[in-house]
Amino acid sequence: MKEQIEAYAKRLKLSWIREHFDEVEAEDHQEYLLKLFEKEIQNREERKVNLLLNQAQLPKTGNQPFQWEHIQIPHGIQREEVIEGHFIKQRENLILYGGVGTGKTYLATLISLNAIHSFGNKVKFITVASLANKLIEANQKGNLPKMMKQIEKLDLLVLDELGYIPLHKEGAELIFQVISMCYENKSLIITTNLQFGQWNHVFGDSILTEAVIDRLIHHS
Repeated sequence: MKEQIEAYAKRLKLSWIREHFDEVEAEDHQEYLLKLFEKEIQNREERKVNLLLNQAQLPKTGNQPFQWEHIQIPHGIQREEVIEGHFIKQRENLILYGGVGTGKTYLATLISLNAIHSFGNKVKFITVASLANKLIEANQKGNLPKMMKQIEKLDLLVLDELGYIPLHKEGAELIFQVISMCYENKSLIITTNLQFGQWNHVFGDSILTEAVIDRLIHHS
């Protein structure tokens, strides 16, 4: 009988129940079933979160809370709205600007973690330079449409360190394609050490730079 239960559980894709159904103690059948289903759901949720975390490739963080003392938030925006990722539901963008060591990447990571754990959002965290290189490589190999479809499935794309490395012409144009695709469809977090007036140093073309900024700040 045990083998049959395991076989049926496998067919129904009840992995926790298949391995642990004989370990659950209960006073009656209903309590037994309730505990089985609770454990199965908990196991599935944990696996889902772990999968999302692996796909997100977030930087490692410590357990220290974010230090808000020197952070300026525009009027009308609450701190909780930022850290809890309310803007993701609205498909809005978040631009974090500041010098080196001000916590931009850390804050972006905390927001991403909350988006995954609280809402099950699909997140990807990557530096602008790394994404540009991957896009160029995919384009050269004819895999660009496939890569763009992967990005299209995200709820949140975090582009870290915009401004640290100037982009080549092809990389800048491909980054613009990604931002245009995300426009009004999903949320972006941009971390940068440059004011908007200096972004031309990254993209190398004033018209392209203006188009990038226009799409980012329209819903941000």
